[in-house]
Amino acid sequence: MREYLHDAYEELKRVEHLISVSLKYTRTVDVFKSIIDRMINAYDVLLLGFLDKAKTDGKLQSVPAAPRMRCEGVMKLYGDNAQMQEYLQFYLFLRSINRAEFDRRNEFRRHVTMIAYLENDEIIEIKMDTIAEYRETVEGFVNYVKEMFEGKKE
Repeated sequence: MREYLHDAYEELKRVEHLISVSLKYTRTVDVFKSIIDRMINAYDVLLLGFLDKAKTDGKLQSVPAAPRMRCEGVMKLYGDNAQMQEYLQFYLFLRSINRAEFDRRNEFRRHVTMIAYLENDEIIEIKMDTIAEYRETVEGFVNYVKEMFEGKKE
């Protein structure tokens, strides 16, 4: 599990760089898309880690190939953990944003906005502050997993 955590922290470093450097100077929706991709990658790595550990422990027969199935597998493994369920719902939310049709507003300006049209007819406006909040949530998940791995949380 340690290598999965390391890979997730590496993805978080890339997210931080994209926010603090790339987004600061380019201010485009394409950078938002890259940031969301990196956040999803951090989740994917950890979900794979959970499932590999469960397979090694004999709780699973095989690790699903599809990311959504992996998420559902972890949801089943940690069904009684409300915090984990919340983080996994956020992961599914990020994936829905990533798949959604989107528009751009105020590119190359401070208030650059990505407008995502989700499948349930919901419209989400993502701005620089919003993406920073998303990063904090993903970082919270990675730290939560680290605490679980070190035995501080169950």
